[in-house]
Amino acid sequence: MSDTASVEEAAAAPLDSVVSPLAMIYGQPLAQFPRDLYIPPDAMAVMLDAFEGPLDLLLYLIRKANVNVLDIPMALLTEQYLVYVEAMRSQNLELAADYLVMAAMLIEIKSRMLLPRPKAATGDETEDPRAELVRRLIEYEQMKLAAQQINAWPQAERDFDWVEVWVEKALLRRLPEVSPLDLQNAWHGILRQARLHTRHRVEREELSVREHMGVILRRLREAGGFVDFVDLFDPTQGVPVLVVHFLAVLELAREHLLEMTQVEVFAPIYLRLTDERSDFR
Repeated sequence: MSDTASVEEAAAAPLDSVVSPLAMIYGQPLAQFPRDLYIPPDAMAVMLDAFEGPLDLLLYLIRKANVNVLDIPMALLTEQYLVYVEAMRSQNLELAADYLVMAAMLIEIKSRMLLPRPKAATGDETEDPRAELVRRLIEYEQMKLAAQQINAWPQAERDFDWVEVWVEKALLRRLPEVSPLDLQNAWHGILRQARLHTRHRVEREELSVREHMGVILRRLREAGGFVDFVDLFDPTQGVPVLVVHFLAVLELAREHLLEMTQVEVFAPIYLRLTDERSDFR
């Protein structure tokens, strides 16, 4: 009876009095935290945004505020930057070192902008204290966009895998491709080898000066004793015959059997018998 009454009392109790569990662990409700559970003070600290450096944080704050990089509101930017650096410094002082350097630079620029800026002697305005910071921010944004574009390209082992196909080279026989230039070079090589193995055969030919002297005299008699010097030689007989023929002409002139005449300088040379009745055998 007591068990039945307790069940009926629990069912009749209002819904507000039912306590919901704190968590579900392995399907079992957890009504209260364990007494020996230790939670570090900074265990629940969550950094919503992760930045790659001070310039990245500055660029994020500028784009979030939707302001022009060339006209940075230093007061608002410095305030937001210091809030983030203070939160980071409380978590990790070593990580916040570079951010603290940038914070000091922002404070310096802000203080320089509060001071009056006298005009230069030439009448030109002095340089804006934000100029160096703007230049660095623009260069950083360009490099960041370029890095994002490169990272968007497909990369091996990330967006695709290399495919390896095993090909049995012993079964694949590829015939070489012969170009006309290769054929020409091969033919020239054969000709060079042929020239190395050619033999020059020299044969001895007996030529008689006396015999050619008789030929010249007969030619002069047949021509009436007067012949042009050039017509006396036949170039088709070869150099040795021409040399012996010329020596025969000189020998006949030495023996006064013929004469060489010329009308004027550079005129044709003629051969003439000195005595047409001379008989040379």
